[in-house]
Amino acid sequence: MSKGANLPVESASVRAVLGWSAGPGVPDVDASALLLTGSGRVRSDGDFVFYNQPRHASGTVRHLGKQPGADALDVDLATLEPEIERVVLCASADGGCFGRVPGLHLRLLDAASGAELARFDMTADTETAYISGELYRRAGAWKFRAVGQGYASGLAGLATDFGITVDDQPPAQAPTPTPTATATRAPAPAPAPAPVPVVVAAPAPTPVAAVRMVKGEEQLPADMRERLSLRKQQVAVSLTKSGAAGVSARVILVLDASGSMSTLYSRGTVAAVVERMAAVAAQLDDDGEMQAWTFATHPARLPDLTIPELPEWLRLHVRVGQMSLFGRNKPAKGLLPGQVDMRAVGFQNEEQRVIAEVRAYVRDHPVPAPTLVLFFSDGGVYRNDEIERELRAAVEEPVFWQFVGLGRAGFGVLERFDTMAGRRVDNVGFFAVDDIDRLSDPELYDRLLSEFPSWIRAAREAGILH
Repeated sequence: MSKGANLPVESASVRAVLGWSAGPGVPDVDASALLLTGSGRVRSDGDFVFYNQPRHASGTVRHLGKQPGADALDVDLATLEPEIERVVLCASADGGCFGRVPGLHLRLLDAASGAELARFDMTADTETAYISGELYRRAGAWKFRAVGQGYASGLAGLATDFGITVDDQPPAQAPTPTPTATATRAPAPAPAPAPVPVVVAAPAPTPVAAVRMVKGEEQLPADMRERLSLRKQQVAVSLTKSGAAGVSARVILVLDASGSMSTLYSRGTVAAVVERMAAVAAQLDDDGEMQAWTFATHPARLPDLTIPELPEWLRLHVRVGQMSLFGRNKPAKGLLPGQVDMRAVGFQNEEQRVIAEVRAYVRDHPVPAPTLVLFFSDGGVYRNDEIERELRAAVEEPVFWQFVGLGRAGFGVLERFDTMAGRRVDNVGFFAVDDIDRLSDPELYDRLLSEFPSWIRAAREAGILH
């Protein structure tokens, strides 16, 4: 599986096997699981299953114990409590970061037969905690998603996201505690043992992160201004967790306008996506502006999106393509200044054309900061060879291409780039979501920005960025 991909799970019980190549100098790796409700948080410390708490009270999730190069968990999907909607499969590294763990992968097996249901090969950098995948309910059935999200801030950074607080300094003379989940292995007996970090379920404080103010932000409607402020904070938090606090970037938005996207436009999904991406530009770009393209058969550049003009921009420019047999060269009636004639954009999928046009724009308009392209499509990719040529040629350019798949359609070569050899740096990220409207802002920004910081580091080492 590629990062972000998902598949249905029909097995009543599954085994998640975290694997790696053990050897001298390789950090010790442990698998764990978090049981989450619909709020995306644990109910108590009992919902954390790991080596010091190897069995959930319900018996539905069990840590099986580690062997050289492997650690496993069993999850009984058929009997999981109804309020549990996600089982997040985690990993932690002791004695180094995951960048020093070769061959890291996750295999999902049918627990009864041992048949392999999925395999997800992962790469990492400075992270010491990792979400490898997750099992989640959707329409009464279970699915598995390959996540591949690392945390440079370690277990504490991962735990904070799910309502767990890591207390590194318990009081020295505290009364004898009730049994609780411990996030480090018990120390060997000694006259004065070191304090052991204790994991307790409690409301997690919001991490402090610097948020940029954008000129004209105060002109937005009050509700939109409040959403933007909260989202900029979350973007900053997501970048901090990946070790990229304070990074600056030019942000470019690309929107699929092909005919199959019409439902997503009509129900407001695309407009909501654009508003959420505006927060990324407001936090990353010094002036808060975002360049934008729409595409189907042909690409078309849209007016730059500025924060004070966001409501009007959404009204004027978030539009699906059109199928037209006659009068293609005549302007559509009622076009307002700046609007693109969507009949000229068409209705088919020609991703390679808009990729080439964005590449040309970046070359012709250099900036000191890297460029992050946020590319949204509902699939139907079929120009695989042409797309691959464009993105391979873009490896030496200061651009990271983050593709987001909307729905379950075929995404072709975009899904394979994470593991595609022959590139000096991995300049492409991809993940797919069944329903982006249901994806929370923290999860969306974490997934959207998980690979961008590691690309920045690799591109600097390769001399692509200065």
